[in-house]
Amino acid sequence: MHEKEFNVIKPPFGLRRRFNGVSKAFCGVVIMFWVYILKCADSSYYTGHTDNLENRLVQHSKKLIHSCYTATRLPVTLIFSQTFETRYEALSSERQIKGWSRKKKEALINGDWNLLSILAKRTKKI
Repeated sequence: MHEKEFNVIKPPFGLRRRFNGVSKAFCGVVIMFWVYILKCADSSYYTGHTDNLENRLVQHSKKLIHSCYTATRLPVTLIFSQTFETRYEALSSERQIKGWSRKKKEALINGDWNLLSILAKRTKKI
């Protein structure tokens, strides 16, 4: 199995500033935020959010954050990502997805909107 190398892209100094958790773009460059789901070697899922997806994937694959859930479950594979305009939206989506069942996450990953809708209407068994 070949390990994919990711290019780390950093915006030039002074290119962006943060206001209330939202990145504002300067010089016509738009800053996006992502929610992503990784499939780990043990088949578990990790959900996170970031403003630099390529850099975050490098951090996961190279075990640069030793306390991260994925550090002991390498290799990881990116299986889902979605962009948002603000960090708040991405974080809200991440928290929502983290609370979902595996089946519901898989419906999202597979783009199965009918199943996702059905699973969203279910109530938890007590």
